[in-house]
Amino acid sequence: MEREFNLDIRNTGRDAKEEEFQSSLRPVSFNDFQGQAHVKNNLEVFVRAAIMRGEALDHVLLHGPPGLGKTTLASILANELKVGFKITSGPVLDKPGDLAGILTNLKPNDVLFIDEIHRLSPVVEEYLYSAMEDFRIDIVIDKGPGARSIQLSLNPFTLIGA
Repeated sequence: MEREFNLDIRNTGRDAKEEEFQSSLRPVSFNDFQGQAHVKNNLEVFVRAAIMRGEALDHVLLHGPPGLGKTTLASILANELKVGFKITSGPVLDKPGDLAGILTNLKPNDVLFIDEIHRLSPVVEEYLYSAMEDFRIDIVIDKGPGARSIQLSLNPFTLIGA
């Protein structure tokens, strides 16, 4: 399964070898994940139900201070669902078009993880609502009196915000 990490390129001061090593230490399944037993158990039930229904997992909001494993849990969810995983960060999504590019490239049932989702701009938040609720977005073409709006259908996806 291919994993893509979009938009949020963080300079951590580590070289590529160190990044690869750190990534190899990250748990990839619920069995590997330690701690947060109650959360983990609930998520396992949700994943099994989504797989049985053949549908995307319902959207998830993970909350807590840094270092509790929110990003790791999001990655585990995608891995357990056997779907693609895309990651971005709220502050880098300046305008709806930034989000539209990501949403239109999601494959059916993929997981989109938005770290620092609370830092999304209000206009991007509004744009995200129809994508989450109805799996569609409106794209405005041209400007002024000749402007028109077209509606694009999206593949069902799971948004995980943290």
